[in-house]
Amino acid sequence: MNDSVPQTEIPREAAPAQPEYDPAAPAPLEVPRTPTGNSEVDAQLERLADADHLATDGHLEVYEDVHRGLRDALTALDARPGPPAPTRHPTTTPQRGPSGHEHNSSYGSRS
Repeated sequence: MNDSVPQTEIPREAAPAQPEYDPAAPAPLEVPRTPTGNSEVDAQLERLADADHLATDGHLEVYEDVHRGLRDALTALDARPGPPAPTRHPTTTPQRGPSGHEHNSSYGSRS
């Protein structure tokens, strides 16, 4: 006679299936994007959010696109005309007086 207790399987409660961890799966970085006030730059910063929904190997395309857009925005700032360059007033050029010393007619003579 065998005094051992027969092995019976105890049913487990049905646990929800846990998805496997995939390090390359899309995961939002949740990096805050503070608006700059420049619509072109702000549009590029919002474009960065597209990387949150892509696998890691898709991030490069987004980053390159954003980099290109930011570079174009900066180049456009350089291309915009600035204020006109100051011109010299004719009386600001130093003049030589009768003694040979320079004087500026706007500020009086220097001796």
